[in-house]
This record gives sequence, C-alpha cells and structure tokens, in this order.
Amino acid sequence: MRFAPVLHSEWLKIRTLRSLLGALLALFAATTAFSAIAGVSETSDPEFDPLFMALSGVAPGQIAAISFGAMAVSSEFHGGGLRLSLAAMPRRGRWFAAKATAVAVPTLVVGLATALAALLAARAGLGGAASGLSTGEQVRGVVGCGIYLTLMALLAAGLAAVLRSGVAALSLLIPFVLVVSFVIGDVAGGVTDFMPDRAGQIVLYETHEGPLGPWTGLAVTAAWAAAALVTGAWSVRHRDA
Repeated sequence: MRFAPVLHSEWLKIRTLRSLLGALLALFAATTAFSAIAGVSETSDPEFDPLFMALSGVAPGQIAAISFGAMAVSSEFHGGGLRLSLAAMPRRGRWFAAKATAVAVPTLVVGLATALAALLAARAGLGGAASGLSTGEQVRGVVGCGIYLTLMALLAAGLAAVLRSGVAALSLLIPFVLVVSFVIGDVAGGVTDFMPDRAGQIVLYETHEGPLGPWTGLAVTAAWAAAALVTGAWSVRHRDA
C-alpha cells in the first residue's frame, strides 16, 4: 500500500476522536488566553523581553500539544487498535511514519495559528512596550513557536510508542517540562539549556544569552523528538501488537 492512503487513514482517526480535537482546541485557547493575560501584566522587570512575554502562553499551552501527540499514538494500544492498523498496513515502519505525520501536520497548522493569535492578543495589551519588535523577530517567533509545539507533540508521540501508554508518557513528560524547567533549570545551570523544552523555547525570545541560538535551540529539540520517534518506531517494529 502506498503512503498516501495510510496517511489518510491515520488522519481520519484523529478527526473522529473528540479527545484529540479537544487537545488542539485547548492548545489554541490556553496559549492565546495566557499570552493575553501576560500582555496586560507589569513590564517594569529590567529583563523584560517583549517577544517572550507575548508568546509566554506557550508554557501552559504546550501541555495540550504533548497530550495530543501522546493520545494520538496511545489510542492504538487500546481495544486491539494496533492489530487492526497493522492488518491493513503490515509494514510497521510505514504505518508509524504515517502516524507521526498525522500528528505533526495538524499540530503545526494549529501551532502557527495559535502563535499568531497569541502574539496579536498580547501586543494589544503590551502597547508601546512591544513597539521595538521588528517584523523579522515577530515572524521568527510565530514560526518558531509553531515548530516548537510540533516537535513537543512528536516527542510525546515517540515516547508513547515506546511506553505503549499515553498516561505513562504524560506522567514523564509533563513533570519533566514543568519541574525541570521552572524549578531545577535555574539552579542546574547550562546543562538544562539542552533540555528539549528550554532549548526549543529560545526561539521565543527577542534576545537570549547562552550557548544556543533560536534555530540551534530548535535543532536540539528536533534531535530529542527524532530520538523518541526512532525508538518508538523500533518498538513498534519489534514488539508484539
């Protein structure tokens, strides 16, 4: 079977699962709402970064992206879903590639729309505080935000395939993102700059000091996602359905 019909089949699964559509809606709503709230907050902090403030809703919003990626894959491990999928597409590597693509494309589309809406909502509140942002910086922030959310969804998808459980994947990733970044990160120093969330979010800053830049930070996050997907593909190919 060619790749396109397999991809179409996986896309239909996502469209018909309300929980997955709800996760994408939550991604848009949470990110936009929190960015709008941040846009009307005080801006007297000397380290204030208008671009990051405008896109700061990504911090809670990424939980929805992670949930989307994990649930899209873990749904296959309930009720014999994976056996049915592999009966229709015996080539497991091709099936998993289609699944990953079906996760990535809608996340990227919604992520880009979310980033643009969040930026516009926050800028309305920031007013003159965001006037120094150039068009290039704002485009980079929006595009980078969409890519970052997509990579986090793929990271979750790969981990869910390895663990064969969305709950297990979320139990690892969500505390990792929330605790490591916001509690351990500032204490541990430079090592955490290469964690998937902290590295990827560098693209959301107007200026950033550190070993990574906006696009090299996203490359680090992409490496984490690729490692999870490769491991997930290996697990799907070598373990019983």
